[in-house]
Amino acid sequence: MSHEPSSPTQTPYTKKAYGLSIAAAVGGFLFGFDSSVINGAVDSIDHTFDLGPVLTGFIVAVALLGCAVGAYLAGGMADRYGRLRVIFIGGILFLVSSIGAGLTFSPWDLLVWRILGGLGIGIASVVTPAYIAEISPRQVRGTLASFQQLAITLGIFAALLSDALLATTAGGASSQLWWGLEAWRWMFLVGVIPSVVYVILSFTLPESPRFLLAKKREDEARAIFSTLVIEAEVDRNINDISKAIAEDEKNARTSLRGPRFGLQPVVWIGIILSIFQQFVGINVIFYYSTSLWKAVGFTEESSLLVSVITSVTNVVLTFVAIFLVDRVGRRPILLSGSVLMTVSLATMALAFSFAAKSGDDVSLPGAWGPIALVAANLFVIGFAASWGPLVWVLLGEIFPPKIRGKALGVAAAAQWLANFAITVTFPTMSEWSLPLTYGMYALFAALSFWFVMVKVPETKGMELEQAETLFVKKPAQRS
Repeated sequence: MSHEPSSPTQTPYTKKAYGLSIAAAVGGFLFGFDSSVINGAVDSIDHTFDLGPVLTGFIVAVALLGCAVGAYLAGGMADRYGRLRVIFIGGILFLVSSIGAGLTFSPWDLLVWRILGGLGIGIASVVTPAYIAEISPRQVRGTLASFQQLAITLGIFAALLSDALLATTAGGASSQLWWGLEAWRWMFLVGVIPSVVYVILSFTLPESPRFLLAKKREDEARAIFSTLVIEAEVDRNINDISKAIAEDEKNARTSLRGPRFGLQPVVWIGIILSIFQQFVGINVIFYYSTSLWKAVGFTEESSLLVSVITSVTNVVLTFVAIFLVDRVGRRPILLSGSVLMTVSLATMALAFSFAAKSGDDVSLPGAWGPIALVAANLFVIGFAASWGPLVWVLLGEIFPPKIRGKALGVAAAAQWLANFAITVTFPTMSEWSLPLTYGMYALFAALSFWFVMVKVPETKGMELEQAETLFVKKPAQRS
């Protein structure tokens, strides 16, 4: 009796798929780097241009709106022009944004560079998971798709670490470093290096074979598949994808539109997964952690180091998810993560109900400070090992091939808008009530458990075309 390969070591071309996925995930690295690099520069930017809190907050958050627009546009562009051309556009936007922000001369042109960087992040958030999913053998697709989130966490870590090193070397973020430029400007200029790498990769990576088949370029698709799967599976993959594409062209699956509020049910599943990923409040920990660490006794000078340590935790636990996703499956990991996030966020809400305020300062008495600190890190662990990487895995799997780019764009745009909503509302909500704020995040974490239980089937070990059929109801056959 013959058996299909069940592990990566049994497939001779796995190394090729791993290499392509790592290369494509540079977009995720840029995603994480560009979204976090401003953390070390924001106080110096405020001081340099005398912005005030409102304009400073808007400069930080405006990139998220650019992300939503970039994600929305990238889907249609990727389906029309191919994944690699859109990767090139994203790399150029990153490059221009890094140089422009580093050499900015006013808050108004900085807004432009931040928006352009956001467009690049949005593009990377769509094209990278789509490309990785479409070149991955089914046995390791979950592992390879998790590289997106791993690269994002590495980008966040690299941004925070480079910010700290540059500020330390210069004697402060506002101090001059090289060529008469302040350290905060170099924080942005460092992004030129990964941006150039991403642009170069757009010329060296092979196009997605699924995109090529959709464009009737079978010979090119066959040549690429022959380097990714064993010879016996090349024809099977091509036939499965061609059948799925032909079926798409015969029914409503060629369009995002559907009977439920104007969209197909599968698109809503992607949108809701994306919203839950953000509404649990993960970016509150990364964007606004300083007040939490101060509340539990850390000095302001130590907050950047604590943020770096948190980002390391994020990276390490993403490796755990990568190891487990193709062994345990998607659903058990997501459900476990929802439980841990719910408990830890509820604990933070309880801890802050005992907080004492003195002006703008918040302090936690007795043991509640360490309890809140432990709960915050358990929350990061729960997210990094589950909802962080696995939402990207599912977004790469669940959409029909004909609309994958567009649907991914809509889901990613929803994710960025949710991120923006959480980011801009936290300061006001926390001023009003920290217990209710963290309690709200805990409620969304609990709802995410219910949503996965009811709406998300298991896709472990399935071909991409087989996995997406679980989420799409076929038209009823007439007798």
